[in-house]
This record gives sequence, structure tokens and C-alpha cells, in this order.
Amino acid sequence: MAVSKKELSEQLTALGVEFNAKSTVKELTELLAANQQTDEVVEEVAVAAAVNDEITEESKQEATAKAGKRSAKGQEVAAEKQAKVEAQHHREDEVEASAEAKPKQAVKPARSRLERRGKQFRKSAEQIEANKQYDVKTAVELAQKTSHVKFDATVELHLRLSVDPRQADQNIRDTILLPAGTGKKVTVAVADDALLAKLEKGTVDFDVLIATPQFMPKLGKYARLLGPRGLMPNPKSGTVTNDVDRAVAEAKAGRVEYRVDSTGIIHLGVGKVSFTPAQLQENVDAVLANVRSNKPNSVKGNYLRSAYLTTTMGPAIALDPSILS
Repeated sequence: MAVSKKELSEQLTALGVEFNAKSTVKELTELLAANQQTDEVVEEVAVAAAVNDEITEESKQEATAKAGKRSAKGQEVAAEKQAKVEAQHHREDEVEASAEAKPKQAVKPARSRLERRGKQFRKSAEQIEANKQYDVKTAVELAQKTSHVKFDATVELHLRLSVDPRQADQNIRDTILLPAGTGKKVTVAVADDALLAKLEKGTVDFDVLIATPQFMPKLGKYARLLGPRGLMPNPKSGTVTNDVDRAVAEAKAGRVEYRVDSTGIIHLGVGKVSFTPAQLQENVDAVLANVRSNKPNSVKGNYLRSAYLTTTMGPAIALDPSILS
């Protein structure tokens, strides 16, 4: 069906396309067709853009929902956290206000070491003058007076020497036979095959073990059992000897071994509170004489730094350091 020039002009005008009024029908038809194609493309592009915007918006909403920041649940959680924070700040303010309202209590000074001890100990310690050094005779008498326990306590002698135990010649160690004994009942065993059978079962029912040099290799197997208990025979302590009878008699009579510890201190029991003062003094003097004789040549100046006499659970009594001079 043919289209008139007038109809073509009206369609171009409706599309807003400028045209030459003198153009032929063919030219107007071609111009109209070109503009109609352009409008279709523009419409398609517009539709595609709208679809793309819709997809982008949905993606954003989905990402936000996954993150939980803008979701209803996320907003609810955030509100709860904020409420907890505000409540905590409110409690802290209340605590501070309450602390400021209460009067400050006076801080009690720390009690001294003596004040923290028992009543009986403090009573015994009152008999000893602070910062005073006693001679052996007076110290022995005080030790017996200040023993407040109900059993027969051991009288102990503690000597701090100016030695370095890491040096071989200053690692003081010796044995001594206390003239008045130790006051302890000592069980002495002699190494033999019957004793080995007991050791094999882990049975240790003695205080001192005597062995001959020939028997020592058999005891090596039980060094881990005897060593930690201080029961392994040793020539320096007089427990490895061929004169077994004499070693047994001396062990029962009161032979003891002493040795400086890692800090250079000798700890040794010198009798019981039940001993007479003369017996205790005799034992203390014997120990001091023995320790004095073991002074290393490499130690110059004062050999004894400090000395104390005490009893089991009793207060310490300082001795005059000149006792080793």
C-alpha cells in the first residue's frame, strides 16, 4: 500500500525529525525508516540498562544480607552489643562513685617474720638478745632453754664459711666422731650377699652401710637406690674399709659426716636437748676443731662468716665468729 508524502511528513514530524519539504516520497521513506531503526536500538539499550541496574541492585542487597550489616538480624545484634557496652560503662561509673563514697581504710603494715611465728616460738625468742653474739657455753645453755617442743629435739650447728664449693680444694667434706655421740639410735649394716637380696627388692632398713673395698663393685648396681639416701659407702666417710668391726663401732658411737652445701654452709646435728651442757659443748668444740683443721690454703682472711646454734623448731642463737680463729 502506497504512502503519501503527507503521511510520511506527519510521521517524521511526530518523531521530531527535521526534513526538507521538497524531498521526494522515496527520500522521506528512507529517512523515516532510518529513524525508526534508531529508536528501536535506543529502546533496546534502555531496556538492557534497566535490567542491568536491577541485577546490580539485587547483588548489592544479597551481599549486604550475607554480611549481616543491614539485615534486620544484624541490626538487632548491633543494638544488643551497643546496649551491653552502655550498661558496662554505667556499672563502672557506679563502682567508681561507690568507691569514692566509702572512706579509705588504713593499710596495715606487714608483720615481721618473728610476728608471724607461733606463740611458743616468740616466747622462746624473747630470751635471746637481738644482734648479740654468744660464746659456745652460753649458746648451748640458751639452746636448751629455748627448745619448746615436747620431744627430744636435735641441737643443730650451722656454719657459713668463706669458701667456694665449686673449687675442688674448697669443697669441705670430712667425718668426725662426736665425743658424746649423736643421741640417735643408729642401725648399721654390713654389705654381704644377704643384704644384696634385700636391696634387690628395694628394702632399705639401715642408717649406715659399711663395705669392704672388694665388695664395692657388687654395690654399684644399687647406686641409684643408695646414693640419693646418702647410704652409698665412701672411703672419705670411713664406710669403705677392711676394718669392718671398727667402722661399725664408730658408726654406732656417733661418727657423722659433714659437707658444705652449694652456698658454702655446713649443717650438722651435734646432739640432743637431753644431753648435759658439757656434752653438747664437747661435741660443738670437736666439730669446730675439725672444720678449722680443714681450712683450705687458698682461703685468706676470715674463714668463718657466721655461725648459729639452734634446736629443732627453735630460734637461732648467733655465735661469735672468733670461735674458728
